[in-house]
Amino acid sequence: MELEYDLLVVSAADSADADPLFQAGTAAFEAGDPTAQATALKSHASTVLAYVADRFSVTSGSAACRPTEVGDASIGEREGVPYADLLLDWTCPEQVDEHEVRSGLFPDGEGYVKGTKTIVTYEIDGRSGSAALDADHPTFSTGQAWYQRFGEFFLLGAEHLLSGIDHILFLLALIAGSRRLREIVLAATSFTLAHSVTFMLAALGLVEVPATIVEPVIALSIAVVAGWHLWGIWRRGAHAADLETAGDGHLSLDRAGWIRLGVVFCFGLVHGLGFAGALGIDEAWSWTLLWSLLVFNVGIEVVQLSIIAVVFPLLLVLRRRAPKAGIWATGVVSAAVSIMGLVWFVQRVSGS
Repeated sequence: MELEYDLLVVSAADSADADPLFQAGTAAFEAGDPTAQATALKSHASTVLAYVADRFSVTSGSAACRPTEVGDASIGEREGVPYADLLLDWTCPEQVDEHEVRSGLFPDGEGYVKGTKTIVTYEIDGRSGSAALDADHPTFSTGQAWYQRFGEFFLLGAEHLLSGIDHILFLLALIAGSRRLREIVLAATSFTLAHSVTFMLAALGLVEVPATIVEPVIALSIAVVAGWHLWGIWRRGAHAADLETAGDGHLSLDRAGWIRLGVVFCFGLVHGLGFAGALGIDEAWSWTLLWSLLVFNVGIEVVQLSIIAVVFPLLLVLRRRAPKAGIWATGVVSAAVSIMGLVWFVQRVSGS
């Protein structure tokens, strides 16, 4: 199990009213000393194990399996954040074809984090798969059908995009700056291809870029794409939504359309790293995990296309019936999105 170190220390200490663990663990965290962090966990191994075992369980039939810790906890790191690596061995009283896994780690009621999701990959008795657990779906069975497992990751992807305001604002900036249906379709396709590539590579541990770089660039991408449309309005006024001379053999995009498409693709690469970082997966290659990640990505795309399908037709109607109002509306939206992106950029660069 890989659990965020400082969260584990605070939660385990609070649950057992173990102030020595809190003091030692927090001091080691603030000092940024992996050796001291591992020592703190080792010195209070029983408290840490009790917290984890009480909130993460494996059941064989109707009987609970008993966890024991194998070796001492070690300290790893993800995107500059220390993680506690625990190796646990569950002994089950009876052998059955299916096992139930339940996770209640770091619940909302503790007041430290909200909406915790636990990603589980497993290989038990010839069965393999992966599952996403949260407060609404805290359990899964290793005997569940493949479509049930994939359904969980589909919903996880959909929820992730809907809860990620920065990605939604980026999408709105794309919609506002698109002059024709062809442009938004190509922009969305370009963005999808780009972020799918980096999302898969990062989630499978093949590419690693620090969050201190990824998150500010995502914020900057929002400001740039929205600002691009504002610049077009300033330069061309009421003709900002008109196409310049377009080539017949290149998808009927003009020069501005092609440049914008390239910019969107480049920023899509960065957004893919953001998706992977938010999901918190950084595992070695496996087909089981790959298929789950693909389904997660499909969930993202379905929500993205749904937003485009609802918003862009309304924008087209407004532009055709009241062109000036359409320019003003997209200008106001782009200005607000651009300002928000710049604010986030400054905050993420400064670490505030």
